Amino acid sequence: MSTTTRRQFLHSTLGSCASAAALRSFAEEGGTARYTAAIIGCTGRGNYGHDHDLVFADRTEVRVLAVADPDGGGRAKAAARSGAVRQYADYREMLEKEQPLLVVVAPRWTDQHNAMAMAALKAGAHVWIEKPITQTLAEADELLRLAQERGLRIAVAHQMRRAASILHLKQAIGEGLIGDLVAMSAHGKQDHRAGGEDLIVLGVHLLDLMRLFAGDPLWCTARVLQGGRDIQPADAHAATENIGPIAGDDITAQFAFPNGVDATFTSRARAREIFGPWGMDLIGTRGTVRILADIVPRVFQLKIGNWSAQGRGDTWHPVPGDPMLDATAEEKSVQRGNARVADDWLDAIAKAREPACSGHTGMKALEMAMAVFEAGLTGQRVLLPMKNRDHPLRSG
Repeated sequence: MSTTTRRQFLHSTLGSCASAAALRSFAEEGGTARYTAAIIGCTGRGNYGHDHDLVFADRTEVRVLAVADPDGGGRAKAAARSGAVRQYADYREMLEKEQPLLVVVAPRWTDQHNAMAMAALKAGAHVWIEKPITQTLAEADELLRLAQERGLRIAVAHQMRRAASILHLKQAIGEGLIGDLVAMSAHGKQDHRAGGEDLIVLGVHLLDLMRLFAGDPLWCTARVLQGGRDIQPADAHAATENIGPIAGDDITAQFAFPNGVDATFTSRARAREIFGPWGMDLIGTRGTVRILADIVPRVFQLKIGNWSAQGRGDTWHPVPGDPMLDATAEEKSVQRGNARVADDWLDAIAKAREPACSGHTGMKALEMAMAVFEAGLTGQRVLLPMKNRDHPLRSG
């Protein structure tokens, strides 16, 4: 393939937003892959999230040009794992010199998400980002505006949204598995992070699933307690990871969705043994299903039994036709979960559409979490979309 032909091919595949410098470099190096990529990590400050340095592993269509990390040891390890050709201490230098078409913003800590993703978008790259997307809605809005202006696609690592068991459940519910959806009840892991940290770190996955099944919420109310009393602005504090301020060790939130659907989110350390594994129930007019959250969630349907002297014999059974019922350990791995999101992201880039796990869906999940904090602070119903785009625990 000639240089001109390859350049035309990549432009037609990736859209006019692709960097001409990246295309020239790629062609000059004799590349045959369709995409060039770079990875940003920060060892000791969120590291590489959930194996996000391996997002492009075993993908012949992607060539990992470089990895950036200020920590030399972590950088070398990530370069070896990802197959990166070059290494940089500064991600800004890497973006300027490499001009990749794809960039992974990997750290679990969100304090640098906005700066890293903005730099990648300004360099003309499509962005993959660990959840939560940013620390504030204002930061997420900024990323979405720039991506839209430049025709770039953001993917957020909400792996459960792309799990085959969840996609099958959504179709089955649409076909009447539980009748009309009337309510959802979700709870976090409720471990040592119970309350505000659980809401931000894990709750966003469940809030994202609520939107998948019920659409955009209309409003939120919440009671957020710290040591048995309602939170106040002074209760805001840092989490164990730098994910922005949190508050509360006991959360009960309610969301109203269209068509009369109500939902709750709960995170209480004292209730962990009662609730069991983190996840959510979807309750319909003709039945109930339960999602046990994981990279590949397990999904069960409630079979209601008869009353007897010993009580009612309700039992849970796998949802009929679940394609992941006998999934292998490899299929359940984080790397495969990431691959399913990446498959859709790359297809979205090629077809100039929004990915299923888009920046917009990532922002909306974060917005629901921010609404919980605002409702807990004010004791009032918070309408969605939120007017306050700052962090409620910073803005008071």
